[in-house]
Amino acid sequence: MNSPDHSSSRIELVALGWDDYFSALFTEHACTGDVPARVVRVDRGGCDTLTAAGPVRAVRGSGFVTDRERTVCTGDWVVLRRDGEPAQIVDVLPRRTAIARASSDRTSERQVLAANVDTVIIAVSVADRVNLGRIERFLTLAYDAGTRPVIALTKSDLVDDILAGEAAVGAVAPGAEMVATSTVSGVGIDLLTSTITGTAVLLGSSGAGKSSLANALLRRDRMAVNDIRSADGKGRHTTAHRELLVLPGGKILIDTPGLRGIGVQDVADAAGRTFSEIEELALDCGFRDCEHRSEPRCAVQEAIRGGRLDAGRLARYRKLLRESEWSAARGDTREASKRSKRDKAITRDIRAMYRFRDRQG
Repeated sequence: MNSPDHSSSRIELVALGWDDYFSALFTEHACTGDVPARVVRVDRGGCDTLTAAGPVRAVRGSGFVTDRERTVCTGDWVVLRRDGEPAQIVDVLPRRTAIARASSDRTSERQVLAANVDTVIIAVSVADRVNLGRIERFLTLAYDAGTRPVIALTKSDLVDDILAGEAAVGAVAPGAEMVATSTVSGVGIDLLTSTITGTAVLLGSSGAGKSSLANALLRRDRMAVNDIRSADGKGRHTTAHRELLVLPGGKILIDTPGLRGIGVQDVADAAGRTFSEIEELALDCGFRDCEHRSEPRCAVQEAIRGGRLDAGRLARYRKLLRESEWSAARGDTREASKRSKRDKAITRDIRAMYRFRDRQG
């Protein structure tokens, strides 16, 4: 495995995020001779993993399900069997957390972006026009996974007034930590590092400076970065895969490609945290089932009229909830179809068994 971040010497699993939770899950495998490993990178040929003995290239064992939500992902802890070459992944330990977005195809299965994450770093370039809706969606993914979001304002050296960017982002991220950073001057890098607990995943749009930020956190150039255009100071992030990296000081970072679509599915509770001020205002509405449109004594609409709430934020909240409900309904339909097919298969098997018995009699 070509991975300059990790030596071939022994590795303390606890430095990779191993703890009592995963140790208990591995108990039933401990007597088989199999070993635990953390997935560093997944590609079509297999997976790069890290074990206590060092890096191991592995392939998925036979019998793995094709369910997208359960397939091996960067950050997973897996059970590795090394009685042959190549090593085989024979099981995936249940995930403590998973950052997942709704798929854009018709399968209605979610796509897991990173597994067993504690901190979500959302890279937002203040040198470009800030897309508030994307920040809200990233926050919702983080809250839905039960993780802690941290917003890294990148390229702060390219703007004269960082306070304007902080104010714009802070307005749609109540309660989230925010750190202004510059990979050129080094401003904010130490502070951002201190916010990371356990395993962090780096999310953001293409061109947000994620690869440069990953290099700064690693304290060396590791991730490829395209040249920045002198005309507007913009560069394009070149990460093409998700990869787990060990940071100085024993922390873990999962770098990811830039995300274009950030679909959501069944995230009503998480959306309530992202849009917490709307949820709080709604408690004072005159009607419990108020839709915050034209109902009398609507506290949300009163806040908009009074300039305390942006109408665009309410519109984005509604859109996110509609999308979440629609995707969840698709998922329910898919599960019902799978159950129906499974029940029919069982019925066919039972009938075949009775026909066989009748012929034998």
